[in-house]
Amino acid sequence: MDYTRWLDEHQRLINDLRSAVNSHVVDNELRVLVDGVMSHYDEIFRLKGIGAKSDVFHMLSGMWKTPAERCFMWLGGFRSSELLKILGNQLEPLTDQQLMGICNLQQSSQQAEDALSQGMEALQQSLVETLSSNCLGPTGAGNVADYMGQMAIAMGKLATLENFLHQADLLRQQTLQQMHRILTTRQAARALLVISDYMTRLRALSSLWSARPKD
Repeated sequence: MDYTRWLDEHQRLINDLRSAVNSHVVDNELRVLVDGVMSHYDEIFRLKGIGAKSDVFHMLSGMWKTPAERCFMWLGGFRSSELLKILGNQLEPLTDQQLMGICNLQQSSQQAEDALSQGMEALQQSLVETLSSNCLGPTGAGNVADYMGQMAIAMGKLATLENFLHQADLLRQQTLQQMHRILTTRQAARALLVISDYMTRLRALSSLWSARPKD
């Protein structure tokens, strides 16, 4: 997955959006730029889906991101509920209906995240049980067959990891889309800038940490 190229294009789109917000362009022009950023997010989810088919462990571990970003990752990306908490403090003033919409979206995102996390925990426990049964290893023809059977079962369970990543990315994508629908065009532009600034600061923090004196 060419994350660097996606990130460069994302930064260009964000710079254009920031200039438009600061220049107070009309909503119709701003909407085109907002839609452009949203479409670009759709592209990263598409690329991650392709990457997961090739190496789901690579996508889940976030090795394509900086160490600080990986520290805050959840199932290969950001937690929707955490981003909504950040946005809640940055988008005032919101109408009562918008506040309720953001609150409900945050609650439903948290519930979905909890369900996926529990599913991952159950999968890990199931894998532990599968791999630890008869763990003395193959010592004869019968044991070899048992061992290979265990590995086949474990492989089948690992195949569900791709679905977990897909569901997590789908949640992230739908959260962004629903946030977009709740907010006005100008508020949505501000939200996308806040999200981008947060991610940029995480990357900057990672660079500063790596460059710190080691003595």
